[in-house]
Amino acid sequence: MEIVEAVPHEIDNIIARRARIGLIALATDHVIDHELARLLDDIAGVQLYTTRVPMEAQVSRNSLAAMESRLGAAATTLLPGVPLDVIGYGCTSASVVIGEDKVAAAIHGARPGVQVTTPITAGLAALASLGAKRIGLLTPYVEEVNAPLRAYFIDRGITIDTAATFSEPDDNKAGMITPASIRRAVVDLFKGKTLDAVFISCTSLRAATLVPELEATLGHPVTTSNHALAWHLLRLSGVDEAMPAKGKLYELGLSAPI
Repeated sequence: MEIVEAVPHEIDNIIARRARIGLIALATDHVIDHELARLLDDIAGVQLYTTRVPMEAQVSRNSLAAMESRLGAAATTLLPGVPLDVIGYGCTSASVVIGEDKVAAAIHGARPGVQVTTPITAGLAALASLGAKRIGLLTPYVEEVNAPLRAYFIDRGITIDTAATFSEPDDNKAGMITPASIRRAVVDLFKGKTLDAVFISCTSLRAATLVPELEATLGHPVTTSNHALAWHLLRLSGVDEAMPAKGKLYELGLSAPI
């Protein structure tokens, strides 16, 4: 038997030559991988690497807050020893309950110096770039989670004209709310309203690919947790080209916070 060792080979970072993006998704999230793949996979040289953080299916302030202590361990599993351009934490409501700064600190404990974003960080950046200060808000959350989310927006200068919720406490069920239900709710609730934008909150809601259609129907910008997160991950990674087919937000770069 001939055994050939150390065959000559070349090493080249081809699939992530423009951006290497990490994602910490919730163990209970049915949707975020699918949606971010749809938003990012057609961009040559951009690669998404995903890990999961433990999360209870029943969404409450306590279950959301409990993830803070698990974020560092999750971050260590994203391509150990390989630098990332940015890491996104895939939970809107937990980023509000824990706090954006504490999320970043937990991730930096394992991955010092990496850029960090969350869906609420991305959502606020998206609204700033869109110049949106008056919004419609749709969520799947129960009121104990909705109340701090509304306050978070309001405290940062965003007026909420109308807030509505599916009131679904089970994250497994939230991930199966149909796009048709989301489309119907957005049109019924927000069509004809004087709004700067609509924000559909929760990475478990399958709504990102509805954005261009909803914008055409409503006549103003629409974004979602996953839609805004993917855009922010790209912009923080230096991928700046306009992508109008993905919605009005993807025509824009980063702006100063509102």
